[in-house]
Amino acid sequence: MSMSANAKTTVKMLTLAVSMLGFALFIMPPLYDAFCEVTGLNGKTGGRYEAVPAAVDTERRVKVQFVASNNENMPWEFKPDTVEIYVHPGEAVDTVFHARNPTDADMIGQAIPSVVPFKAASYFHKTECFCFNQQALAAGETAELGLRFIVDPDLPAGVNTITLSYTLFDVTERIAKQANNKNTDSEREG
Repeated sequence: MSMSANAKTTVKMLTLAVSMLGFALFIMPPLYDAFCEVTGLNGKTGGRYEAVPAAVDTERRVKVQFVASNNENMPWEFKPDTVEIYVHPGEAVDTVFHARNPTDADMIGQAIPSVVPFKAASYFHKTECFCFNQQALAAGETAELGLRFIVDPDLPAGVNTITLSYTLFDVTERIAKQANNKNTDSEREG
C-alpha cells in the first residue's frame, strides 16, 4: 500500500518540525553558551567572582538598572526589588529579586544573566547570585533571591549606565530527566 503525495509531504513536514524543535531545545542552548563564552558577545556575565580588596571610587557614580523577564514557558512571577540604583565602582552592593510560583506544581527555575552595554560585562562582577544555582519553588511558594555585585573601578569612563537583565527559564523537566538518567545508570551499574 503506497502513501499519497499529500501524506508523504505531511510526514516530511512533521519530521522537520520535530527535528527543529529538538534542535532548538537541546542543541542550540549549549552552542549559544559556547559561542558567547568564546566571543564575549551578548553581554553574558561569567561565573562567581572572588572579590579582592580595591579602593572604592567615590568620585564616580554608575547607574545600574535591573530587568527581570520570563521565558515564554515560565509562569512564575519574577521581578527585582529595585529597578535601578547608583553605585560607586569598587563597592560591594546587595540587592534582591523576588520570585513566586503561582502554579499548583513544584517547579525549578534557572535565571540566565545578560549585561548591556556588552563592553561593561567584563567589569560587572557577581560575588553572590541566585543565577549560580537552580531555584526550586514548591507550588505557591515565594522566595527572595539575593545578588551581590561589584562594578569594577576600571570600568571605561564612557560607561555611566549598566543594565543587568535576567531571563528565568523553567528547567523542571530537564532536571527530572537528568535525575532519571542518573537513577537508570546506577541501576545498570548495581
